[in-house]
Amino acid sequence: MTQTVLIADDHPPTRAGVRLALERGGFVVCAEVPDGASAVEAALRERPDVCLLDINMPGNGIEATKTIVRQLPETAIVMLTVSRSDADLFDALCAGASGYLLKDTDPARLPHALRGVLDGEAALPRRLVALVIDEFRERRRHRRLPLIKGRGVDLTEREWEVLVLLRNGLSTAEIGERLFIAPVTVRTHVSAILKKLHVPDREAAVELLDR
Repeated sequence: MTQTVLIADDHPPTRAGVRLALERGGFVVCAEVPDGASAVEAALRERPDVCLLDINMPGNGIEATKTIVRQLPETAIVMLTVSRSDADLFDALCAGASGYLLKDTDPARLPHALRGVLDGEAALPRRLVALVIDEFRERRRHRRLPLIKGRGVDLTEREWEVLVLLRNGLSTAEIGERLFIAPVTVRTHVSAILKKLHVPDREAAVELLDR
């Protein structure tokens, strides 16, 4: 059975190269668009088997992913990007993407990767698989921060490490260097901490830790 794919990327040579690789691999490219809004519109019109979306194209590939997943749950989404950011990876997976491929991937491998996704597999480079496993392990490990009136909040091991380093006066960049993670990832952890503790800022979170 013929399988259809939508390509969304704001770089015409990239679209052309991807299209050629997929068509050689037996896919039918049903739409080729330059931005997120056009991707959503074309996906709703064509109902492709899979959408291959750039993250950083105009209109934001992750936002387009959220919309397509919500309206076309039967359509698989795979990101094709230059970004090696762990934050972008996890944002894409949380948005509903089933794969995250880097643009330096051998084009000849794209048809195989997309067919794997359509067969229920995830498409991730090996380095990013290790990152997902590490994140899963971090989220499985929790430490409880006692609060007033006997209540407590469970923080992941990584969130706890970030909070302790905040108490020690380290900046976002310094925490990233200490934990070998990107500054944007530090900010993601801080945001999660503030939400769990129901406090407005870092200073208030540190005060709870020092009680």
